[in-house]
Amino acid sequence: MPELPEVEMRRLYLEATSFDQPIDSITVEDQKLLTTDFNTLQESLYNRRFLSTKRVGKNLFIYTDNPSVIVRMHFGMTGDLVYYHNSIDRPRHARIVFYFKNGFCLGFVCPRKFERIGLVSDIDAYLKQKKIAPDALSIDVGTLSDKLKKRRSPVKPVLLDQATTAGLGNWIVDEVLFQAMIHPSSISADLSDTQVKAIHDAIHFVLETAIAREANYRDFPPSFLIHARQWDASPYDDPEAYKFCPRCGTKIEVIEVGGRTTYFCPKEQVIS
Repeated sequence: MPELPEVEMRRLYLEATSFDQPIDSITVEDQKLLTTDFNTLQESLYNRRFLSTKRVGKNLFIYTDNPSVIVRMHFGMTGDLVYYHNSIDRPRHARIVFYFKNGFCLGFVCPRKFERIGLVSDIDAYLKQKKIAPDALSIDVGTLSDKLKKRRSPVKPVLLDQATTAGLGNWIVDEVLFQAMIHPSSISADLSDTQVKAIHDAIHFVLETAIAREANYRDFPPSFLIHARQWDASPYDDPEAYKFCPRCGTKIEVIEVGGRTTYFCPKEQVIS
């Protein structure tokens, strides 16, 4: 599932390929992928140009040359973008395509059809309506503290809640709590100021590392817990090293917290 770092990669890709090109038309293979009526989408975007972007969590907003016409993209489980010339075949699963007047296209790839595109007129109003908190890379430690200390629930599901901070997915929260040395079942309201600060710092460390490495998990430092998930080629010579904490050598445990599979170090992440 595209997490915040992957969505940031898509934002940068769109900026590098698709700005300042008048839109000629849009095709939509399945209108269930739209959150705005197709005719409205087509009419609102005809001859419009993409000018800038804003990402909030996993939501990508694209400003056009009409300030009240803003495209929102959500990449669902497997969404992606592909920019190509219309002289070649449409890429597989590009179920929504923006055709630019210069002959190029931007395809919105939707393999599993959980992805969505629509229009918003005011980003702040949309975020408030959907109860989406500030982005994980922009939230200040005071706001994060207020949100965490209001909840008497395990900290992991609280951090996964987009009303706490936007953009943290399952593996990211595991990594944040590992780097902050906090047990995922610790009660959010009981966290100390020092622990909240550690979480805030870890959010930046984990996300900035992921973005710098273009969300290629195999390239993350060996000190990251993510390698225990064995999603990509190992950074270790010994595959068994996956199973142990890269800091203390304790075997990584896998439990369920808030209904989600959770990885942690039982020696360093202890409920106080």
